[in-house]
Amino acid sequence: MKKSVLVLLALLVSFPGHAVEPFVITDIRVEGLERLDAGTVFNYLPLKVGDEMNDEEGRLGIQALFDTGFFRDVQLERDGTVLVVQVVERPSIASVEITGNEELETENLEQGLRRAELVEGRIFNRASLESIEQEIQQAYLALGRYSTTVETEVEELDQNRVAVTININEGRVARIRRINIVGAEQIPADEIKDQLNLIDRKGWRLFTKRNQYSKQKLEADVEVIRSYYLDRGFHDFQVLSTNVDISPNKQNIFISIAIEEGPRYTFGDTVLEVAEENEELADLITIEPGEPFSRRVVNETRAAIADFYADNGYAFVEVRPVYDVDRENRVVSTVLTVDPKQRVYVRRIDITGNSYTRDEVIRREMRQFEGAWYSASAVRRSRERLNRLGFFGAVTIETPPVPGTTDQVDLNVVVEERETGSIQLSAGYSDADGALVGISYQQRNLLGTGRELDVDVNNSDAASVASISYINPYYTADGISRGITLSQREVNSAEVNTAEYILDTTSGELSYRIPIAETNSLNLGIAFERLKLESTDETPPEFLPIIEDHPESDDFVLTLGVSKDTRNDYFFPVRGGVAAFSTEVTVPGSDFEYYKLNLDGAYYIPLGGEFALKTGAGIGYGDGYGDSSDIGLPFFKNYYAGGSKSVRGYDGRSLGPRDSGLTPQPTGGDRRVLVNMEFLLPPFGGGTSKDKRFGLFVDGGMVWGPGEDIELGDLRYSAGVVFNWFSPIGPFSLSYGEPLNAEDGDDIENFQISFGTLFR
Repeated sequence: MKKSVLVLLALLVSFPGHAVEPFVITDIRVEGLERLDAGTVFNYLPLKVGDEMNDEEGRLGIQALFDTGFFRDVQLERDGTVLVVQVVERPSIASVEITGNEELETENLEQGLRRAELVEGRIFNRASLESIEQEIQQAYLALGRYSTTVETEVEELDQNRVAVTININEGRVARIRRINIVGAEQIPADEIKDQLNLIDRKGWRLFTKRNQYSKQKLEADVEVIRSYYLDRGFHDFQVLSTNVDISPNKQNIFISIAIEEGPRYTFGDTVLEVAEENEELADLITIEPGEPFSRRVVNETRAAIADFYADNGYAFVEVRPVYDVDRENRVVSTVLTVDPKQRVYVRRIDITGNSYTRDEVIRREMRQFEGAWYSASAVRRSRERLNRLGFFGAVTIETPPVPGTTDQVDLNVVVEERETGSIQLSAGYSDADGALVGISYQQRNLLGTGRELDVDVNNSDAASVASISYINPYYTADGISRGITLSQREVNSAEVNTAEYILDTTSGELSYRIPIAETNSLNLGIAFERLKLESTDETPPEFLPIIEDHPESDDFVLTLGVSKDTRNDYFFPVRGGVAAFSTEVTVPGSDFEYYKLNLDGAYYIPLGGEFALKTGAGIGYGDGYGDSSDIGLPFFKNYYAGGSKSVRGYDGRSLGPRDSGLTPQPTGGDRRVLVNMEFLLPPFGGGTSKDKRFGLFVDGGMVWGPGEDIELGDLRYSAGVVFNWFSPIGPFSLSYGEPLNAEDGDDIENFQISFGTLFR
């Protein structure tokens, strides 16, 4: 409208009374330009030299120049037969500044400015600025900030430029003063409100965000109410209305949700309508006649039937419920109609995102194959196997249909690679081993082949270690893994507050991991160890006979074990578990003849999102045999407990038997029991994170020596909080543990920190 008025005024000024005597244009002159060149005007002006100038042509010419948006005033004048174009340019934007925003990222606001062309160097358009003001206001309204104000300032500068400032006063999120559930009779309103994410504003809830209103949260809570009723027999339940009122100061919200409960219903008969009958389908129906009607139970049955078909190639199966409602008897009969649609197979597997990892490393973990019938469970297993590699921060698999076909899908595997290798001078600390310095090269995905190479030269308070290890996870095409390790290790136990001795070990090991099922494996290994034992002035008398009789020894050690790993992620699992039974035994004829039996496991129970409950336990037992029967388990192979890797809150390796010296030190034992329970949650209790996690834990454990009876009442317990972070310099763990039943003589260490070592 404003533009039309300007055009009309320009025409009236240039051509009074609209009585312009036509003339032929012999030249065109442009006046008033500051930044633009005359060529720009000539490009948009529909009049050319040789054209006849009249009222209509003048009107069209002015309109065309206004439409460019470059000018705020345009006039056409006549100088003989020369057409004079008088223009006043719109100012250009010299700068745009946004202030006061905290809830909305500046980068996101700048993207909106770019879409409106409100950026440095562009022509300033006030209408675009007003539109942006409204958009920002709406964005804050969606966040429940009804008192937000957005003000703009336009400062005129020299050279026909302007500086634009957008001042945002975010105000305060409107808080919910009261939530009313109108119509709740059979289920108490307070019980319904307990299910909601949004809560009333009350004194003890001042420091929560759950009483901050947002439209999206309210819509989600309405669905929560609907599901709550439909899962408890209320088939006819309805949400009649939701009213949101705001106080005059725009700080308090009053919500009223009107519902109609209707009567309770029970399940009647369930009929399955399917083209081809299958006896297995009947076992998948969990709907029981006479039980309260529940949409959740119906959906569980639908999902089970859909999964059955999806595992047999029917990727797009639909299971539709139809309810036959007998309102007189309040019974709901269910008809489940199964439409499997076309059976499909996977045409092609496309892999993207792997700039370093080779395609074959990813493909060998896939359990869904090209040319095979589609299987939803195979796709899930493929995703979990890729996550367990530890090479990727994220793995997504999509199954788009192949255009022009009805029986084919493609598998699009998208991975987000994480760093798997490092060359570094390292510094670390572990409560069990003390300070750690060294140099190491570690590559868990060597040259993108999935093979692992570790070279370490490390020196800690407790040990000096030089080792090289190479693992090929696919030594054979069947997935048999082979590892080779060479190491030199010198242990000085005096530096870690245990009974003193010095042990120098040179060893070489060859190990194999043989898959015996999708998640199970058999582990075999053989190692040669050359041991050199030395005593110190503080070595306890219990150790001296063994050191004197075996200052040097050669042992062949066999390891045998089975393991099962169903975790969904290598570093931060939230479901699945890992369990392992292993034995370590020296070959008869070795200088030390002993064996160790270990059973360890952990299980993760998902609680939604990144929340999970972890439960774990470990049992260890060792003893000597043959010529070493009188020795028992050699003291340097003893079990220990206490510290960040077993019972947090107690000093590392401090629990269990102690020597007979004047200042008794822990000696470890030949039997150990560990238990653990941990509530795992993402940072600050929300969101998702691929490199950090909190935990609230309860640990328990104890070690017993030869001749001691295992008494579970001896277990020491602790509780606390732990923070794990897969940092750029390696795994980092910080915990605070409070012993729950410490006894006199126990060594307490509440804060424990370690980095450069893997998590528990």
